[in-house]
Amino acid sequence: MHILITGAGRGLGLELAKLAAEKGHEVIACVRDPENVPGPLNELKDKHPGKVRIERLGVTNEAEAKALADKLGSEGIRLGGLVNNAAVLLGREHKLGELPIELVRESLEVNLLGPMSAAKYLAPLMANHAGAVVANISSEAGSFASAYGGDYPYALSKAALNYFSKQLGSELKGRGIRTIAVHPGWIRTDMGGQAAPMGPSESAEGILAILEGRVRLEDDDFFVDHKGQRMPL
Repeated sequence: MHILITGAGRGLGLELAKLAAEKGHEVIACVRDPENVPGPLNELKDKHPGKVRIERLGVTNEAEAKALADKLGSEGIRLGGLVNNAAVLLGREHKLGELPIELVRESLEVNLLGPMSAAKYLAPLMANHAGAVVANISSEAGSFASAYGGDYPYALSKAALNYFSKQLGSELKGRGIRTIAVHPGWIRTDMGGQAAPMGPSESAEGILAILEGRVRLEDDDFFVDHKGQRMPL
């Protein structure tokens, strides 16, 4: 199965790329600048020749999404998984009175419009009625039930991503393609911090199990955790 992962240079994206390659999938690892790829991703490519390829996709650049889709389409590639992982966490130290609204705009640009742009151009490359999955990496911060009065840029952008996932799922359902928003858990990454209780590999294992169909979701589930358990909205 071809699995395309955005933000694959580090953290959860890198762990997903590693695990997918180890399990024999063909990984398209997307980063903003292929000329300055983090060492671990280059090592992964060298370790799995022909199974891991690195491609340019800055998620805020719609033209790059189209160019990548055109390139993959010309090769006849059909995607089994699209993982919209790239994201930013900005302004979490600010209450509303001190919050630079530009941080909200930037967060929406990356965390919402990025996945929308990727899906716009790459979902047409996904195989019909073959178990393909669009997995938008979201967060419990985007849940109405878990609203905690902070992290406005991140929480609002992830809430919007959850809604987009529901909308996209309704559109792609007729092609037999599943769309989900996934809370990956609190994991030890640059974003999650070192105090997090779980390593990214555990989360990646669960998400890959969902992509592979080893974890069965209920028909109406669209916001789940990394184990496939329904998350509160």
